[in-house]
Amino acid sequence: MMTADRDNPHAKPREPGTRALLDALAIGDPEEVLKLRDVLAGLGRSTFGMLLMVATLPAFIPIPGLAGALSGPLVMLVGMQLLFLLRKPWLPGFLAERGPHRRLLVRFNQRISPWLGRLEHLVKPRLTIVLDHPAATLFTGLLLVLLGVLLSLPIPFTNYIFGALLLLYALALLERDGALMLVAWALGIFEIVTFGMLSGNIVAMVTRWLDGLF
Repeated sequence: MMTADRDNPHAKPREPGTRALLDALAIGDPEEVLKLRDVLAGLGRSTFGMLLMVATLPAFIPIPGLAGALSGPLVMLVGMQLLFLLRKPWLPGFLAERGPHRRLLVRFNQRISPWLGRLEHLVKPRLTIVLDHPAATLFTGLLLVLLGVLLSLPIPFTNYIFGALLLLYALALLERDGALMLVAWALGIFEIVTFGMLSGNIVAMVTRWLDGLF
């Protein structure tokens, strides 16, 4: 539930934090499929952040190729919608009716809860222009598209690295923290440059290997 500032009864109620949202979603039948349409309902400005967090979940499943096949395209979808300056996410019907099993979200929540606990006293709504200005939104969208592309590539041992960074983007959007988004921007640029060069080298090596075969 949203809570108002006790010292200012006229203050706009603050939206529930990330931990509260995850705890609420974790309650119920562990075998139930949490449809994305229902997960995102009623979140207001936090909708993109929650969609990005859900999109990042497969990156933490230790199955080779799964992160790229699932998380990569979903992250790119979020980024593209920010590039088009949509006010709320659009999901095709077949995707809106699908989502993770609650048990996956429960495991994810158990894993991330200690980390969120250490961050919760630092993360807060601030520098919201970094989140709301059209130019800033376009830049965030561009970085997410590029990170989604890299996540889709078969670069070994990078799932958790990209997943952790994308969680920073999701947390910044969920908590309305522009300062955290600036940190995510800097780390995103670093990873795009670093792993972009690495992926280019991998493609070049594979191309030379194929040329040698034929």
